[in-house]
Amino acid sequence: MIMSQLKKGLSPQQRAELLRVLKVRFENNLHRHKGVEWANIQTRLEANPDKLWSLNEMERTGGEPDVVGHDKKTGEYIFYDCSPETPTGRRNVCYDREAQEARKTAKPKNNAIDMAAAMCIELLTEDQYRTLQKLGKFDTKTSSWIKTPLDIRKLGGALFCDCRYNTVFVYHNSAPSYYSSRAFRGSLRV
Repeated sequence: MIMSQLKKGLSPQQRAELLRVLKVRFENNLHRHKGVEWANIQTRLEANPDKLWSLNEMERTGGEPDVVGHDKKTGEYIFYDCSPETPTGRRNVCYDREAQEARKTAKPKNNAIDMAAAMCIELLTEDQYRTLQKLGKFDTKTSSWIKTPLDIRKLGGALFCDCRYNTVFVYHNSAPSYYSSRAFRGSLRV
């Protein structure tokens, strides 16, 4: 889906409902964001409706976004997809458009890079994925594409992660591959 095809705005009711959902998730997972106050986050979200729209896209596609950090230099709050398993509304996608177009048969409907761009979010890096795994148990039955270094992507590969046996594993696949149990997790700075 191309960004120009998306309506980037939320109604007052949608904004209120999203803020309610985010606040409840924030309060139910205080271990993810010690020392961070919800009122400050809400003020920042209300001042950045474009970021609120992106969070709504993360929520709508099953990501369950939550605050995982605060950048004291910029004042930004960092959100990651915190759904227990990889987001259901983003599964069955290959890594990027080049990979999607390279498939001769059984092309997926979308790819992780274009979907993230349309949502105005970034794929998690390997370091970010490892940080997420310190906050709980994620992807114990599924896997998530992660931002792949250019030298690997140029050779046709892409990276993904999961967590098995209490250990984060980083794997490779050909970028055109896609599976019903693999999507991607995103990050957003507000």
